[in-house]
Amino acid sequence: MPAYKDNQRGTWYCCFYYTDWQGKQHRKLKRGFAKQRDAKDFERAFLNKLQGTPQMTFSSLSELYLADMENRLRRSTMETKRHMIETKILPFWGGQTISSITPAGIRQWQNAMISKGYAETYLKAINNQLCAIFNYAVKYYGLRENPCHKAGSMGRKHAKEMQFWTRQEFLQFIRALEDKPQAHMAFEVLYWCGIREGELLALTREDIDLEGMTISVSKTYQRIGREDIITPPKTPKSNRVVALPKFLCDELQQYLATIYDQAPGARVFPLTKYFLYHEIVRGCKVSGVKRIRVHDLRHSHASLLVELGYSPLLIAERLGHENIETTLNTYSHLYPHKQSELAEKLDDLHS
Repeated sequence: MPAYKDNQRGTWYCCFYYTDWQGKQHRKLKRGFAKQRDAKDFERAFLNKLQGTPQMTFSSLSELYLADMENRLRRSTMETKRHMIETKILPFWGGQTISSITPAGIRQWQNAMISKGYAETYLKAINNQLCAIFNYAVKYYGLRENPCHKAGSMGRKHAKEMQFWTRQEFLQFIRALEDKPQAHMAFEVLYWCGIREGELLALTREDIDLEGMTISVSKTYQRIGREDIITPPKTPKSNRVVALPKFLCDELQQYLATIYDQAPGARVFPLTKYFLYHEIVRGCKVSGVKRIRVHDLRHSHASLLVELGYSPLLIAERLGHENIETTLNTYSHLYPHKQSELAEKLDDLHS
Protein backbone atom coordinates (compact mmCIF):
# COMPACT_ATOMS: atom_id res chain seq x y z
CA MET A 1 0.00 0.00 0.00
CA PRO A 2 2.46 2.69 -1.20
CA ALA A 3 2.02 6.46 -0.95
CA TYR A 4 3.83 9.01 -3.09
CA LYS A 5 5.39 12.40 -2.47
CA ASP A 6 4.22 15.30 -4.64
CA ASN A 7 7.43 17.34 -4.66
CA GLN A 8 5.83 20.23 -6.52
CA ARG A 9 3.11 20.72 -3.91
CA GLY A 10 4.96 19.39 -0.90
CA THR A 11 2.16 16.96 -0.10
CA TRP A 12 1.46 13.22 -0.39
CA TYR A 13 -0.93 11.30 -2.62
CA CYS A 14 -2.14 7.75 -3.18
CA CYS A 15 -2.90 6.03 -6.47
CA PHE A 16 -4.35 2.55 -6.75
CA TYR A 17 -6.76 0.34 -8.69
CA TYR A 18 -9.96 -1.28 -7.45
CA THR A 19 -12.81 -3.39 -8.83
CA ASP A 20 -16.41 -2.17 -8.42
CA TRP A 21 -19.54 -4.25 -7.74
CA GLN A 22 -20.03 -4.81 -11.51
CA GLY A 23 -16.53 -6.26 -11.89
CA LYS A 24 -15.14 -3.18 -13.64
CA GLN A 25 -11.64 -1.96 -12.76
CA HIS A 26 -11.07 1.72 -11.88
CA ARG A 27 -8.08 3.88 -10.99
CA LYS A 28 -8.31 6.03 -7.85
CA LEU A 29 -6.10 9.08 -7.33
CA LYS A 30 -6.29 11.24 -4.21
CA ARG A 31 -3.95 14.18 -3.55
CA GLY A 32 -3.34 16.73 -0.84
CA PHE A 33 -2.36 14.69 2.21
CA ALA A 34 -0.07 16.38 4.70
CA LYS A 35 1.55 13.09 5.78
CA GLN A 36 2.41 9.81 4.10
CA ARG A 37 0.44 7.99 6.78
CA ASP A 38 -2.71 9.98 5.92
CA ALA A 39 -2.51 8.88 2.28
CA LYS A 40 -2.12 5.24 3.31
CA ASP A 41 -4.99 5.50 5.79
CA PHE A 42 -7.24 6.91 3.05
CA GLU A 43 -6.46 3.99 0.71
CA ARG A 44 -7.01 1.44 3.47
CA ALA A 45 -10.34 3.00 4.51
CA PHE A 46 -11.47 3.23 0.88
CA LEU A 47 -10.74 -0.44 0.18
CA ASN A 48 -12.29 -1.61 3.46
CA LYS A 49 -15.44 0.33 2.59
CA LEU A 50 -15.45 -1.05 -0.96
CA GLN A 51 -14.98 -4.62 0.23
CA GLY A 52 -17.58 -4.14 2.92
CA THR A 53 -15.68 -5.73 5.79
CA PRO A 54 -16.21 -5.18 9.52
CA GLN A 55 -12.83 -3.42 9.48
CA MET A 56 -14.31 -0.39 7.73
CA THR A 57 -14.89 2.72 9.83
CA PHE A 58 -18.31 3.63 11.12
CA SER A 59 -18.11 6.75 8.95
CA SER A 60 -17.70 4.56 5.83
CA LEU A 61 -20.57 2.34 6.94
CA SER A 62 -22.79 5.41 7.40
CA GLU A 63 -21.99 6.59 3.87
CA LEU A 64 -22.97 3.19 2.48
CA TYR A 65 -26.15 3.15 4.57
CA LEU A 66 -27.26 6.63 3.52
CA ALA A 67 -26.50 5.98 -0.15
CA ASP A 68 -28.59 2.81 0.00
CA MET A 69 -31.50 4.54 1.73
CA GLU A 70 -31.43 7.55 -0.62
CA ASN A 71 -33.65 5.94 -3.25
CA ARG A 72 -35.91 4.14 -0.78
CA LEU A 73 -37.05 6.92 1.55
CA ARG A 74 -38.71 10.30 1.21
CA ARG A 75 -36.41 13.27 0.86
CA SER A 76 -37.59 14.82 4.13
CA THR A 77 -36.99 11.52 5.94
CA MET A 78 -33.48 11.34 4.50
CA GLU A 79 -32.70 14.89 5.64
CA THR A 80 -33.80 14.00 9.17
CA LYS A 81 -31.70 10.82 9.14
CA ARG A 82 -28.64 12.59 7.77
CA HIS A 83 -28.84 15.40 10.33
CA MET A 84 -29.24 12.95 13.21
CA ILE A 85 -26.32 10.79 12.05
CA GLU A 86 -23.99 13.73 11.36
CA THR A 87 -24.67 15.60 14.61
CA LYS A 88 -25.44 12.90 17.20
CA ILE A 89 -23.69 9.72 16.04
CA LEU A 90 -20.68 10.36 13.79
CA PRO A 91 -18.91 12.75 16.22
CA PHE A 92 -18.70 9.84 18.65
CA TRP A 93 -18.21 6.79 16.40
CA GLY A 94 -17.06 8.08 13.00
CA GLY A 95 -13.36 7.11 13.19
CA GLN A 96 -13.79 3.71 14.86
CA THR A 97 -14.00 0.43 12.96
CA ILE A 98 -17.43 -1.12 13.29
CA SER A 99 -16.03 -4.38 14.69
CA SER A 100 -14.38 -2.52 17.57
CA ILE A 101 -17.59 -0.90 18.88
CA THR A 102 -18.83 -2.73 21.97
CA PRO A 103 -22.08 -2.78 24.00
CA ALA A 104 -20.20 -1.05 26.82
CA GLY A 105 -19.21 1.72 24.43
CA ILE A 106 -22.83 2.05 23.28
CA ARG A 107 -23.90 2.46 26.93
CA GLN A 108 -21.37 5.27 27.40
CA TRP A 109 -22.69 6.98 24.27
CA GLN A 110 -26.27 6.62 25.54
CA ASN A 111 -25.32 8.19 28.86
CA ALA A 112 -23.67 11.08 27.02
CA MET A 113 -26.87 11.65 25.02
CA ILE A 114 -29.10 11.38 28.11
CA SER A 115 -26.97 13.94 29.95
CA LYS A 116 -27.70 16.53 27.25
CA GLY A 117 -31.34 16.69 28.34
CA TYR A 118 -32.96 15.66 25.07
CA ALA A 119 -36.63 14.65 25.10
CA GLU A 120 -37.32 10.97 25.80
CA THR A 121 -38.85 10.49 22.36
CA TYR A 122 -35.82 12.08 20.66
CA LEU A 123 -33.44 9.85 22.63
CA LYS A 124 -35.41 6.84 21.41
CA ALA A 125 -35.18 8.06 17.80
CA ILE A 126 -31.39 8.56 18.02
CA ASN A 127 -30.86 5.11 19.51
CA ASN A 128 -33.09 3.51 16.88
CA GLN A 129 -31.04 5.16 14.15
CA LEU A 130 -27.76 3.82 15.52
CA CYS A 131 -29.32 0.37 15.86
CA ALA A 132 -30.58 0.51 12.25
CA ILE A 133 -27.08 1.24 10.94
CA PHE A 134 -25.61 -1.72 12.83
CA ASN A 135 -28.45 -3.97 11.63
CA TYR A 136 -27.48 -2.91 8.11
CA ALA A 137 -23.88 -3.95 8.79
CA VAL A 138 -24.97 -7.33 10.17
CA LYS A 139 -27.18 -8.03 7.17
CA TYR A 140 -24.90 -6.87 4.36
CA TYR A 141 -21.32 -6.40 5.58
CA GLY A 142 -20.42 -9.36 7.74
CA LEU A 143 -20.71 -7.85 11.22
CA ARG A 144 -21.31 -10.76 13.58
CA GLU A 145 -23.82 -9.07 15.89
CA ASN A 146 -25.41 -5.72 16.63
CA PRO A 147 -23.85 -4.24 19.81
CA CYS A 148 -26.97 -2.11 20.38
CA HIS A 149 -29.01 -5.23 21.21
CA LYS A 150 -26.89 -6.05 24.25
CA ALA A 151 -26.57 -2.40 25.28
CA GLY A 152 -30.34 -2.00 25.54
CA SER A 153 -32.40 0.99 24.53
CA MET A 154 -32.86 4.52 25.84
CA GLY A 155 -35.74 6.97 25.82
CA ARG A 156 -39.33 6.06 25.11
CA LYS A 157 -41.53 5.80 22.03
CA HIS A 158 -44.32 8.04 23.33
CA ALA A 159 -44.10 11.12 25.51
CA LYS A 160 -45.12 10.63 29.14
CA GLU A 161 -47.96 13.12 28.83
CA MET A 162 -49.75 14.25 25.72
CA GLN A 163 -50.31 17.98 25.49
CA PHE A 164 -53.60 19.23 24.08
CA TRP A 165 -56.13 22.04 24.42
CA THR A 166 -59.73 21.76 25.47
CA ARG A 167 -62.26 23.48 23.21
CA GLN A 168 -62.43 26.39 25.65
CA GLU A 169 -58.65 26.81 25.60
CA PHE A 170 -58.57 26.79 21.81
CA LEU A 171 -61.34 29.40 21.58
CA GLN A 172 -59.41 31.59 24.02
CA PHE A 173 -56.24 31.14 21.93
CA ILE A 174 -57.79 31.74 18.52
CA ARG A 175 -59.25 35.11 19.58
CA ALA A 176 -55.66 36.30 20.11
CA LEU A 177 -54.93 35.76 16.39
CA GLU A 178 -57.78 37.82 14.98
CA ASP A 179 -55.30 40.56 14.03
CA LYS A 180 -53.70 38.17 11.49
CA PRO A 181 -56.43 36.60 9.29
CA GLN A 182 -54.01 34.21 7.58
CA ALA A 183 -52.71 32.77 10.85
CA HIS A 184 -56.23 32.76 12.31
CA MET A 185 -57.60 30.69 9.42
CA ALA A 186 -54.65 28.30 9.42
CA PHE A 187 -55.10 27.43 13.11
CA GLU A 188 -58.86 27.10 12.68
CA VAL A 189 -58.31 24.42 10.03
CA LEU A 190 -55.65 22.66 12.10
CA TYR A 191 -57.86 22.42 15.17
CA TRP A 192 -61.23 21.62 13.61
CA CYS A 193 -59.88 19.18 10.98
CA GLY A 194 -56.99 17.50 12.79
CA ILE A 195 -54.75 17.54 9.71
CA ARG A 196 -50.96 17.68 9.97
CA GLU A 197 -49.24 21.04 9.53
CA GLY A 198 -47.45 19.85 6.38
CA GLU A 199 -50.83 18.80 4.95
CA LEU A 200 -52.27 22.22 5.77
CA LEU A 201 -49.39 24.07 4.10
CA ALA A 202 -49.76 21.98 0.92
CA LEU A 203 -53.48 22.76 0.42
CA THR A 204 -54.57 24.43 -2.82
CA ARG A 205 -57.95 25.82 -3.85
CA GLU A 206 -58.59 22.62 -5.78
CA ASP A 207 -58.41 20.66 -2.49
CA ILE A 208 -61.19 22.67 -0.83
CA ASP A 209 -64.78 21.81 -1.86
CA LEU A 210 -67.01 24.33 -0.15
CA GLU A 211 -70.20 22.95 -1.74
CA GLY A 212 -69.38 19.41 -0.72
CA MET A 213 -68.00 20.74 2.59
CA THR A 214 -64.76 18.73 2.42
CA ILE A 215 -60.99 19.10 2.25
CA SER A 216 -59.02 16.56 0.21
CA VAL A 217 -55.63 15.66 1.68
CA SER A 218 -53.32 14.27 -0.99
CA LYS A 219 -49.91 15.90 -0.39
CA THR A 220 -47.66 17.47 2.20
CA TYR A 221 -45.28 20.44 2.29
CA GLN A 222 -41.65 20.55 3.41
CA ARG A 223 -39.10 23.35 3.35
CA ILE A 224 -35.71 21.71 2.72
CA GLY A 225 -32.79 24.08 2.48
CA ARG A 226 -34.24 27.01 0.56
CA GLU A 227 -36.56 24.90 -1.57
CA ASP A 228 -40.30 24.30 -1.18
CA ILE A 229 -41.00 20.58 -1.62
CA ILE A 230 -44.44 19.07 -2.18
CA THR A 231 -44.57 15.29 -1.74
CA PRO A 232 -47.20 12.58 -1.20
CA PRO A 233 -48.50 12.51 2.39
CA LYS A 234 -46.94 10.52 5.20
CA THR A 235 -48.66 7.17 4.53
CA PRO A 236 -51.17 5.77 1.99
CA LYS A 237 -53.99 6.18 4.53
CA SER A 238 -53.07 9.85 4.81
CA ASN A 239 -54.74 10.31 1.43
CA ARG A 240 -58.22 11.10 2.66
CA VAL A 241 -61.23 13.42 2.48
CA VAL A 242 -62.01 15.35 5.67
CA ALA A 243 -65.57 16.57 6.23
CA LEU A 244 -65.91 20.23 7.28
CA PRO A 245 -68.41 21.80 9.67
CA LYS A 246 -70.52 24.51 8.06
CA PHE A 247 -69.09 27.36 10.12
CA LEU A 248 -65.57 26.43 8.94
CA CYS A 249 -66.76 26.39 5.30
CA ASP A 250 -68.15 29.89 5.79
CA GLU A 251 -64.86 31.09 7.28
CA LEU A 252 -62.86 29.49 4.46
CA GLN A 253 -65.11 31.09 1.84
CA GLN A 254 -64.49 34.53 3.36
CA TYR A 255 -60.76 33.85 3.59
CA LEU A 256 -60.45 32.61 0.00
CA ALA A 257 -62.32 35.69 -1.22
CA THR A 258 -59.45 37.83 0.07
CA ILE A 259 -56.88 36.01 -2.09
CA TYR A 260 -56.65 37.65 -5.52
CA ASP A 261 -55.02 36.50 -8.77
CA GLN A 262 -53.83 33.21 -7.32
CA ALA A 263 -52.29 30.87 -9.90
CA PRO A 264 -53.78 27.37 -10.28
CA GLY A 265 -52.10 24.96 -7.91
CA ALA A 266 -50.77 27.73 -5.66
CA ARG A 267 -50.80 27.08 -1.93
CA VAL A 268 -53.75 28.53 -0.01
CA PHE A 269 -51.50 29.03 3.03
CA PRO A 270 -48.12 30.15 1.62
CA LEU A 271 -46.56 30.01 5.08
CA THR A 272 -43.73 28.09 6.75
CA LYS A 273 -43.68 25.82 9.77
CA TYR A 274 -41.57 28.45 11.53
CA PHE A 275 -44.37 31.00 10.97
CA LEU A 276 -46.88 28.65 12.60
CA TYR A 277 -44.47 28.08 15.51
CA HIS A 278 -44.02 31.83 15.95
CA GLU A 279 -47.76 32.44 15.89
CA ILE A 280 -48.63 29.73 18.40
CA VAL A 281 -46.01 31.18 20.78
CA ARG A 282 -47.43 34.67 20.28
CA GLY A 283 -51.04 33.50 20.65
CA CYS A 284 -50.28 31.62 23.86
CA LYS A 285 -48.55 34.65 25.33
CA VAL A 286 -51.41 37.01 24.47
CA SER A 287 -54.23 34.65 25.45
CA GLY A 288 -52.61 33.16 28.54
CA VAL A 289 -53.35 29.54 27.60
CA LYS A 290 -50.74 26.88 28.23
CA ARG A 291 -48.04 26.45 25.61
CA ILE A 292 -48.33 23.46 23.29
CA ARG A 293 -46.72 22.50 19.96
CA VAL A 294 -48.38 23.09 16.62
CA HIS A 295 -48.64 19.30 16.17
CA ASP A 296 -50.54 19.11 19.46
CA LEU A 297 -53.52 20.77 17.75
CA ARG A 298 -53.95 17.40 16.02
CA HIS A 299 -54.05 15.74 19.44
CA SER A 300 -56.49 18.43 20.57
CA HIS A 301 -58.82 17.57 17.69
CA ALA A 302 -58.62 13.86 18.52
CA SER A 303 -59.37 14.51 22.20
CA LEU A 304 -62.40 16.57 21.14
CA LEU A 305 -63.69 13.67 19.04
CA VAL A 306 -63.15 11.24 21.93
CA GLU A 307 -65.08 13.57 24.21
CA LEU A 308 -67.92 13.68 21.68
CA GLY A 309 -68.10 9.90 21.79
CA TYR A 310 -66.77 8.95 18.34
CA SER A 311 -65.21 5.53 17.81
CA PRO A 312 -61.45 4.97 17.40
CA LEU A 313 -62.10 3.65 13.87
CA LEU A 314 -63.74 6.90 12.76
CA ILE A 315 -61.03 8.97 14.45
CA ALA A 316 -58.33 6.90 12.71
CA GLU A 317 -59.96 7.52 9.32
CA ARG A 318 -60.26 11.25 9.94
CA LEU A 319 -56.65 11.61 11.14
CA GLY A 320 -55.28 9.41 8.36
CA HIS A 321 -53.67 6.84 10.65
CA GLU A 322 -52.28 3.80 8.86
CA ASN A 323 -54.04 1.45 11.28
CA ILE A 324 -56.40 1.69 14.22
CA GLU A 325 -53.69 0.46 16.62
CA THR A 326 -51.92 3.80 16.17
CA THR A 327 -55.07 5.61 17.27
CA LEU A 328 -55.65 3.30 20.24
CA ASN A 329 -52.01 3.48 21.39
CA THR A 330 -51.91 7.25 21.07
CA TYR A 331 -55.26 8.15 22.61
CA SER A 332 -56.16 5.19 24.84
CA HIS A 333 -55.61 7.29 27.97
CA LEU A 334 -58.50 9.55 26.89
CA TYR A 335 -61.02 6.69 27.03
CA PRO A 336 -61.12 5.55 30.71
CA HIS A 337 -64.17 7.63 31.62
CA LYS A 338 -65.93 6.25 28.54
CA GLN A 339 -65.65 2.81 30.13
CA SER A 340 -67.65 4.08 33.11
CA GLU A 341 -70.30 5.55 30.82
CA LEU A 342 -70.51 2.23 28.96
CA ALA A 343 -71.01 0.31 32.21
CA GLU A 344 -73.76 2.71 33.29
CA LYS A 345 -75.63 2.26 30.00
CA LEU A 346 -75.39 -1.53 30.30
CA ASP A 347 -76.76 -1.23 33.82
CA ASP A 348 -79.67 0.88 32.52
CA LEU A 349 -80.46 -1.78 29.90
CA HIS A 350 -80.55 -4.47 32.57
CA SER A 351 -82.89 -2.49 34.84
